[in-house]
Amino acid sequence: MHWNRIVIAGILAMTLNSLGAAEDRYLKAFPPAGEGMTRFVIMLPHKERGEDQDFKVEIYVGKEMETDGVNMVRLGGKIEAKPLKGWGFTYYEVAKFGPAMSTRIGVRPGTKPVKKFVTMPSTTIGYNSRIPLVVYVPQGGAVRYRIWKAGDKTEQAKEG
Repeated sequence: MHWNRIVIAGILAMTLNSLGAAEDRYLKAFPPAGEGMTRFVIMLPHKERGEDQDFKVEIYVGKEMETDGVNMVRLGGKIEAKPLKGWGFTYYEVAKFGPAMSTRIGVRPGTKPVKKFVTMPSTTIGYNSRIPLVVYVPQGGAVRYRIWKAGDKTEQAKEG
């Protein structure tokens, strides 16, 4: 019984190591962050071929900011898709953060500031668990993401 556990642990370690090696191989294709930029890497959970089509990834880029806690605040800027030359991969880049925009609801005097993750408009992309999702943002920024899954039911459109 003891040897079975050791064999299973060894097989698991080799499998995880080989998956990590594949991820590292592709990640090496992406350049390091340039001056004033930070590189973020997302390794999506593995999906079998054919499963990817049922998923999407929504990327949010932003930064922690003090807000009044009442108004909606957004950052200007754009997440741009760029080709990784020679590889056929895509990476994403935010060249700079635009100015913050806010609704203008009156705030009661004495309201304490609230720290929030303030984002620019998000972007939604296709799911691919075989290569890393790489995003370059200005220093001080951060990347968050959400995975969306399609439901099984589709609706029929009407002509007209």
